[in-house]
Amino acid sequence: MNHFRHPARYRFPSPRRSKPTLSWPRRLKRLASVAVWCFLASSLLLVAALRVLPAPTSAFMLHQHIDDLAEGRAYRPINQHWVGRERISAHAFHAVIASEDQLFYQHNGFDVDAIGKAFQQYLRGGKLRGASTISQQVAKNLFLSPAKHFVRKGLEIWFTVLIEALWDKQRILEVYLNIAEFGDHLFGIEAASRHYFGIPARQLSAAQAALLAATLPNPILLKADQPSAYVLKRQSWILGQMRNLTD
Repeated sequence: MNHFRHPARYRFPSPRRSKPTLSWPRRLKRLASVAVWCFLASSLLLVAALRVLPAPTSAFMLHQHIDDLAEGRAYRPINQHWVGRERISAHAFHAVIASEDQLFYQHNGFDVDAIGKAFQQYLRGGKLRGASTISQQVAKNLFLSPAKHFVRKGLEIWFTVLIEALWDKQRILEVYLNIAEFGDHLFGIEAASRHYFGIPARQLSAAQAALLAATLPNPILLKADQPSAYVLKRQSWILGQMRNLTD
């Protein structure tokens, strides 16, 4: 038997081609792209989950522990108790809207007019004042550090957009009241109500809710248990605004 193989039918193995190696700039660019997409996806999933789940803590609460450690202070637990909106007095919702963001139900997370006025005041040589909405404050307090720089501001805008897109307004208020700082290591309306007045948040009166809201700009200096003349004046103004909002 002839075992001779015709040359036309014989296939020589093709040489293996080595994969081109990426340069370091391209590798870094690819890694950066993957990191960005991972961040976008994870932040989207996190905000979606917190639409229904209680927030177990916040970035500001964690930062309080970091500050204690950095300054050599002994560990102190955070006094905070999550409560659902049905266990919070309606006066508390009205008080924070009146004091912090009266256009809360009209805007989509950003008060453009307030931002424009604050920027114009800064250009005229004035101090750059805050123009943050309640939605922006939730984004900042829940996910970010107190540091002030453009990267953090950009992240605040991103989380605010997600919050406004995935949560309703009542959920935003509910989360805000549960994570807002009301004193030294004191966070949330329930812990604040029990600490200052000895009552649960659902029993807060209009005057008590306005007093707590009056301290929100700086709850370490503006104390609800030792209200200064400024805090009492601000409380009175908030009560007037609450009546206007509910009329």
